[in-house]
Amino acid sequence: MDESFTFGARTAQTRQRKRTFGVYIGRFEPPHNAHLAVMQEALGQVQKLIVVVGSARGARSTKNPFTFEERQTMIAGMLAGAGVARSRVLFVPVRDYFYNESLWLSEVQSGVAAHTRGSSDVALIGHLKDESSYYLRSFPAWEFLPAHVVSPLSATQVRRAHFEGQPTAELVPAQVQDFLDRFRVTPDYTELRQEYAYLAEYRRAWAASPFPPVFVTTDAAVTRSGHVLLVRRGGQPGHGRLAMPGGFLDVQTSLLTSCIEKVRQETGLNAATPLESSLRAQGVFDYPERSLRGRTITHAFHFDLGTGQLPVVRPGAENAEAIWMPLSEALSQPEAFFEDHHAIIEQFVLKG
Repeated sequence: MDESFTFGARTAQTRQRKRTFGVYIGRFEPPHNAHLAVMQEALGQVQKLIVVVGSARGARSTKNPFTFEERQTMIAGMLAGAGVARSRVLFVPVRDYFYNESLWLSEVQSGVAAHTRGSSDVALIGHLKDESSYYLRSFPAWEFLPAHVVSPLSATQVRRAHFEGQPTAELVPAQVQDFLDRFRVTPDYTELRQEYAYLAEYRRAWAASPFPPVFVTTDAAVTRSGHVLLVRRGGQPGHGRLAMPGGFLDVQTSLLTSCIEKVRQETGLNAATPLESSLRAQGVFDYPERSLRGRTITHAFHFDLGTGQLPVVRPGAENAEAIWMPLSEALSQPEAFFEDHHAIIEQFVLKG
């Protein structure tokens, strides 16, 4: 265990009894020594620990490089290495819902309930360190047990070392290090390192700006006959991911005009397809961390072309593919999409 860890004093109430269930929420991208310390402390206070793994079913990125299954394996391995019986640890995968907090809360609640089966003896484990810990106030039915582990270590620090070729062995448990070593020789790691280098250079280009840059984009959810029009990205970031057609705002045109022009450029839809008259909805999507390139606000438009034959499409110069995908197929695979594009399509389609 890293010597920088310290443990605060536990209250008398904490020492009195073990709760039946403890809930620990995080992304664990990847799990590190501080996560292990918190879990060990929690397991001293609860009989079973439910680990809620966030950002499940998202596409791999330099912020979320590992699948839920990979993170579950790493966490189970590091706890087994610390002598924790596998039967004491339960897992709940939870998707990101960037624009619907209620759905996220509901998924956490239902996932935990599937393990607790009606028990109300549930405690939430956590540390109120900054604004990212807001969710600890979102479950009033669960007793809050503050974590007493104090450490400057973060998963961001581990990922930075991982992608910059720096050692991580002192930051993560041995079982996690074994996984990271194996992951480094996979095509996924190679792809992510390329994305990491691209993003680093992208940010350097704006480093001299007197103010943090804010980028504006437009994106289009084009639907017809139960299908949605998508492109497969040919470059970085998000190489190979599905996305709505769109791009950075043309500063010489309106938002709507810029969006329509981008759709036609990226998919080959010609003027015979009446996008202007097919506009059904629009919205601003501004989740602060929606793009790893920096603060990027997109104005998205939903065009519904009704029913009938699907217009022929072809990819633009920057895309590998342009396709009409059945909505059922698109909505069922959030892990295939770039940034928050799946969430935006979902928002338009479910609202009707």
